[in-house]
Amino acid sequence: MTIPGIVAAVDLGATSGRVIVAHVGPDELRLEQVARFPNTPITVREDNGDGLHWDIRELNRNVMAGLKAGGTAAEAAGGRVASIGIDAWAVDYALMRGGRMIGTPFHYRDERTAAGVEIVHSLVPFDELYTQSGLQFLPFNTLYQLAADKAAGAFDRARSILLIPDLFTFWLTGVRVAEVTNASTTGLLKAGRVLGSRKAGLPQINRELIGTLGLPPEILSRLVTPGYEIGPLLPDVASELGYQTNVTAVGSHDTASAVVAVPMTDPDAAYISCGTWGLVGVELDNPALSDAARDANFTNERGVDGRIRFLHNVMGLWLLSESMRTWEQQGLRIELATLLAEATALRDHAPIFDANDPRFLTPGDMPTRIADWCREHGQPTPHSPAMFARSILESLADAFARAAHTAAELSGKQVSLIHLVGGGSQNELLCQLTADRSGLRVLAGPVEATAIGNVLVQARAVGLIHGNLEALRALVARTHPPRRYEPRAG
Repeated sequence: MTIPGIVAAVDLGATSGRVIVAHVGPDELRLEQVARFPNTPITVREDNGDGLHWDIRELNRNVMAGLKAGGTAAEAAGGRVASIGIDAWAVDYALMRGGRMIGTPFHYRDERTAAGVEIVHSLVPFDELYTQSGLQFLPFNTLYQLAADKAAGAFDRARSILLIPDLFTFWLTGVRVAEVTNASTTGLLKAGRVLGSRKAGLPQINRELIGTLGLPPEILSRLVTPGYEIGPLLPDVASELGYQTNVTAVGSHDTASAVVAVPMTDPDAAYISCGTWGLVGVELDNPALSDAARDANFTNERGVDGRIRFLHNVMGLWLLSESMRTWEQQGLRIELATLLAEATALRDHAPIFDANDPRFLTPGDMPTRIADWCREHGQPTPHSPAMFARSILESLADAFARAAHTAAELSGKQVSLIHLVGGGSQNELLCQLTADRSGLRVLAGPVEATAIGNVLVQARAVGLIHGNLEALRALVARTHPPRRYEPRAG
């Protein structure tokens, strides 16, 4: 019997972060959360511009405290932390000059990106961009943020960027890398053909596009793939944490890690990674770059082991969390469990709105925006928080179902069931509605898919487990069996 080893996962989401200590072996996958903390954006005046920013230094303090607690937990269990891996959200970055961060990273919901879209598309039409990178249009894509920063003069001082997980890796190790699953969301990599194996070659950096946009040629660091050993902790970091270990590259885009942990034992499956965003798609060996895929706004992002995440972004549970924040500001005390129970009990028709309407992207009064959309489209407006919640979940389920079927149609992949992982898998109403609207069985869980995927890639890299993605997913299925939701008639 192999004794399980211990790895630590730093998982940074758009609204919260956590540090997980995991005990991993061929027949064990057990997670212990040692730290959880909010990730609250700040509106500040910064060297790189005023607006909505990430409170990156506070996040780093929490990460360090969590990793220290992880070392203590590992020691209490009679082991040690064999590796650390970091995943976070995509597209955002820190401007760098040498080893120094310039200003504070912007939040992707900051409104400055609109100018970047216009600049980029005046130089390279979107049709051509899609052919080159395979990325769907989102107004906050890294490429547009970079153009906005260049127009604001940021690259008069900054010479490169580090994506958010790579920034934390740099602070831990002093090593600058660009992990490919996240780098593939920047628009600066060529889509290209891949092999679908651990030995698949690295994608090419699009030097021509970087030159066309007038960005520094060294803007991206050296590309690495998940499982690569980045290096040991810096001496002062190891001293602060109380232990020395290596940092391992994982699927540093949180969705890439989440997809690793989708317990897909059936090849005819679609997935939904649902949290702040809902990422709906299928896994492919090679990118799908057809005109139809472009027109449907599907994206081709790199996954672990050279796979392609062919997916569509849906606004996600941000719609509900932002609505609750608005109600709290208005003095309403609403518990999520009570709200969902009331929404489930409703028998009145809930209006379906377009969850992907751009008006829902930025922070603000979400219920008013939803009501405005309904009025503009001849729909009845929700009349209570419970009806708003039901409308949001019905609309998300409708968007999820349509995206899953479109992914199958565009990729030529048969889809007979949907895996729904992440925080949204706890929402029983959302899972059932997704089954109903798609007409497909939904298998829900695991909740902590992103952390699990992070952990599995580390564990394989340090030799605690072995095998391809299918073997890793089989371990998830054995240790975290999903809940089943069958579509209801009518």
